Amino acid sequence: MLAVAILIIIFILLVISCIKIVPQANAVVLERLGAYQSTWSVGLHFKIPFIDKVAKKINLKEQVADFPPQPVITKDNVTMRIDTVVFFQITDPKLFAYGVEKPILAIENLTATTLRNIIGDMELDQTLTSREIINTKMRASLDLATDPWGIKVNRVELKNIIPPAAIQDAMEKQMKAERERRESILRAEGEKKSTVLVAEGKKESVILEAEANKQSAILRAEAEKEKRIRESEGEAEAILTVQKATADGIRMIREAGADQAVLTLKSLEAFAKAADGKATKIIIPSEIQGIAGLVSSMKEISTDNNS
Repeated sequence: MLAVAILIIIFILLVISCIKIVPQANAVVLERLGAYQSTWSVGLHFKIPFIDKVAKKINLKEQVADFPPQPVITKDNVTMRIDTVVFFQITDPKLFAYGVEKPILAIENLTATTLRNIIGDMELDQTLTSREIINTKMRASLDLATDPWGIKVNRVELKNIIPPAAIQDAMEKQMKAERERRESILRAEGEKKSTVLVAEGKKESVILEAEANKQSAILRAEAEKEKRIRESEGEAEAILTVQKATADGIRMIREAGADQAVLTLKSLEAFAKAADGKATKIIIPSEIQGIAGLVSSMKEISTDNNS
C-alpha cells in the first residue's frame, strides 16, 4: 500500500510538472529531444515528460540596456568618452534563443563599434551639436544588425558626452566669454533703449508744452477779441443812446413850436458839449454864425426897450 501511495504521489507531481502557464508579455521556447519544437505564447500548455524541455523563457517587453562610457576618437583627433542607452524589444523568441550567444553583450559590443565609426567621421564641435543625428544613425545600424537575432532596436540615446579635461576648460572659458559678451550687448541695448525713451519723453514734453502754450495764446487772443468786441458794443450802445436822446430832445423842441433860432442855439450847445472844455478851437458853420449874430442883435434891442 505504501508503495502504491508513493507511486501515486510521484505521478501527480509529474503531471503537475508537465503543466506550464505562460504569463502576459512572455514566451517560452520548447525543445523536444534537444531540437526546437515550438514557441509557447500566453496561456496554459502541456509538455511530454522526459521528452519535452523548456529551453528558454523570454521577456517580450521593451527593455533598456545602459552601457558604460566607451572611448571614441573624433575626426580632429580628440578622444572623448560616450555612454549610450539602447531601448530594444524581442520580436522573435526562436531567433533570440538560437541566433547569438549572450545577446546583450553582443548588442553592447555592436553599439561601441558603431559609435566609433560614426564619431570617427565627425569633428568635436559637430559631435557636441549633433546628438539627434548620431542617435538616428546608430538606431538604424543596430536595428539592421540585430534583426537576425530576433531583436528590434526602438531607440538609441547618447546619455553623456565627456570630452577631455583640457577641452572642458576651454569650452567653459568660451562659454563664459560668450555669456559676458551677451551681457555686454544686453546692457548696451538696455542703455540705448533707456536713452531713446528719455529723449522721446523730452520730445513729447516739449510738444505738449508747445501745444499748451499755443492753446493758452489762442485762449488769450479769444479773450482779448471778446473784450474788444464788448467794449465796441458798449461804445456803440452809448453813442446810440446819446444820439437817441439828442433826437428825442430835438423832436420835443419842434413839437413845442421852436423856430430856427432855437434849433441853432441847441446846435451851439451841442458843439459846446462836443468840445467838453478840451478843444482849444471850434469851427462853427457860417449859417450858424449868422444866426448867432442875429440872436445877439435881438438880445440888444430887447435890452434897450426895457431900459
